[in-house]
Amino acid sequence: MGTGLDGMVRAHDANGAAMAAVVASGIGAFAMGVVVLLGEAGLFAAPALYAPAGGVSGRTTLATMVWLAAWVLLHVRWRRREIAPGFAAAVTFTLTVLGVLATWPPLWRLFERP
Repeated sequence: MGTGLDGMVRAHDANGAAMAAVVASGIGAFAMGVVVLLGEAGLFAAPALYAPAGGVSGRTTLATMVWLAAWVLLHVRWRRREIAPGFAAAVTFTLTVLGVLATWPPLWRLFERP
């Protein structure tokens, strides 16, 4: 990893922008899981933005907004930094698995009201 005279990572050595996109995808997947889980638990009802699609249009729109906000925030913070790819992959994998699990109907049954 090369640094310039000011100690900053040179732009061509920084991978932060790419790692921001990778981690943001995991955050988006996790957000989708949280929105679905909250909806199934009766704690949050996503609005139906497109009537033929129903509530899924609101859930996916909210998750997309979280993904985009995370990507912008991480990009601004990491664009000049070197981020360990293994770290980014581990965080993304973990968040994606948790997001997928949260959309799994057997998990919803844990939150059903008696």
